[in-house]
Order: sequence, then C-alpha cells, then structure tokens
Amino acid sequence: MPTNNIVFIAQSLDGYIAGKNGEIDWLETIPNPNQEDMGYNKLMEEIDAIVMGRKTYETVLGFGIDWPYTKPVFVLSNSIKSVPEELHRKVYLSSGSPQEVLREIHAEGYHNLYIDGGTTIQNFLREDLIDELRITTIPILLGGGFSLFGELAKPMKFEHIRSELYLNHVVQNCYKRHRY
Repeated sequence: MPTNNIVFIAQSLDGYIAGKNGEIDWLETIPNPNQEDMGYNKLMEEIDAIVMGRKTYETVLGFGIDWPYTKPVFVLSNSIKSVPEELHRKVYLSSGSPQEVLREIHAEGYHNLYIDGGTTIQNFLREDLIDELRITTIPILLGGGFSLFGELAKPMKFEHIRSELYLNHVVQNCYKRHRY
C-alpha cells in the first residue's frame, strides 16, 4: 500500500520553528481575526494519523485546552511511560528508529501520516522518509532558536508544487520529494 509522510510546519524567515527558549508565541504575530486555518483542515482530511515527538506532545499538553486532534497520535518517546487516562485510544506511545516506528504504524493500517516536531522531522529526513514538505513562513527574524533542518548525509531534492499566500503576509510553500 502506498504511504505518504507529510511535514506541515511553520518557520521564521531565518528558518527557526521555535525561539531560543523554545517559545512559539511569535507564530501569532500576524493577526488572524477570521481564524483562517492556512491549509490545516485540508491536511487533516488527507492523513490517517499523526506522528509527533515528545517535546511537541508536551507543548500541546501545556496549552491547557482539550486534546485538539481527532486522528490517532503516535508520540515518539523513550521516557514517557503512559498517557493521561482521557487520552487513551487517542495517543499511543512509540519508540525506536523512524523505520521501526513506521513499520509499527503501517501494521496498524495508517499510511498517510503527518510528521510533526523538530527532532522528529530531522530524524525522518535523515532516513529519507519525508515525502512532502508544507512549510509556512512567518515574516519574522528570530535570530536563533531551534532550526527546522539539521545536517544530512547527502543533499535531498524536492520539487516545488505550489505556494499560497495567507493573511497577506504568510507564505506556505509545498514541496514533494524528488527521488531519482
């Protein structure tokens, strides 16, 4: 069965997904009075499940809101041993290499995945397991923080699919992995 691993993430103009102290409040620097979703709902229609790293999971829990996802979420962690009772059958813990994690998730019948979290994205890229990048750029320079991309063993070519402008300031570029 075909699979598709999609990154959907925002970054600053200088390529950071979080500030120097992990802050993400800069994501809301552009007013969004109509709560435009910038392609998020379309993504949710396309995927079967979400794969996220421990830090992203803990960030979402720290928002103090009801669990925002209706799709199954696989949290990659070697340190978390359980999830809160209210998240049973919504959140599943997984560990291992990205290849091992994908085998486990695919065996459960999930093939179209949203890959989220900086370290998780970097690990999946290092193993060439990302099929599509949807990167939304917020027009702000952070000057440091957590970079979206890390070191790779070799260059990876992506093909530009489309660009969309949201809120007259925010640009989302979509790329598909070009495999030779």
